[in-house]
Amino acid sequence: MKKNKLFWLSFGLILSIVLSCTSKVDKKGRFLLKGNNELKEGNLKGAIDYYDEALAIDPVFKDAFFNRGMAKYQQAKLVEAISDFSEAINIDNAYVSALRQRAIAHLDFGENYKALEDTESLLQINKEDGQAYFIRGLVQTEMKSYEEALSAFNKAIQFSPDNAELYINSATVHYYRKDLDAAIADLEKAMKLNPRESKLHNLWSLIHFENGAYPKALESVEEAIRLDKDQSYYYNNRGLYRLYLNQLEGALEDINYSLKQNTKNYYAIRNKGIYYFKKGDMSLASKFLNEAYKADPEMPLLSEYLPQLETDATQE
Repeated sequence: MKKNKLFWLSFGLILSIVLSCTSKVDKKGRFLLKGNNELKEGNLKGAIDYYDEALAIDPVFKDAFFNRGMAKYQQAKLVEAISDFSEAINIDNAYVSALRQRAIAHLDFGENYKALEDTESLLQINKEDGQAYFIRGLVQTEMKSYEEALSAFNKAIQFSPDNAELYINSATVHYYRKDLDAAIADLEKAMKLNPRESKLHNLWSLIHFENGAYPKALESVEEAIRLDKDQSYYYNNRGLYRLYLNQLEGALEDINYSLKQNTKNYYAIRNKGIYYFKKGDMSLASKFLNEAYKADPEMPLLSEYLPQLETDATQE
């Protein structure tokens, strides 16, 4: 099934945009504030233009580099964002906000070891930086170093015991390790802290699916969608549960919607293969299931369907 997405998107814009300037009459400071206002309004290009003006006045204006990096991060221009965060860090190697955000950008870009290096720098500055442990947990999860990820999340929880997101991320790692009891224990803690968090209900749905409770899985993911209609992977999960409840056309609609949002969602591609398998179209089933296999041979459910396709082909 589709992996439960960790809370790195909600953590993406880690800190408030730097708002201060040396004085109201300081020209570079005015450009910085104008850029911040544009950023708040969602005008990323306009914000970047103002930050460029500030940097033209002061080429070592670390806050302008940081904020421009934030704008470029929101544009998904990760290489440029990382470059700006690095410029800010070169000016001030103890710039915590830039180190945290660069670590997240490295993670998004697939540069896991560089992200870990940034968390090391953060912990050298402050051994009690809970956000650094949180990022480390995200990176270790991406690297499938699950014991290390759990250790990092537990450290983060020590500093923020009332943060539901941390328990959900810890539960997600337990889910990846197939330790459903531990995952449920963390989810119950998160539920007490914030029952309206959509990712919590999505993970409940995955656990129900693992237990074969398909109606409960569907109910939970529909609650996740009710709370957050913009997460395409919720729809893919709903499509999967509908497949197992024999609601095939509704399932295909959900899967196609998810693929429209992200054509490289290989879990949705796998689910489309399962749809055609259930429809009896083994040619298309093979096409999509093998495409998913090439992307991730260890993807769950593939081992259930691909051997059946091979058996059918042999019998023919």
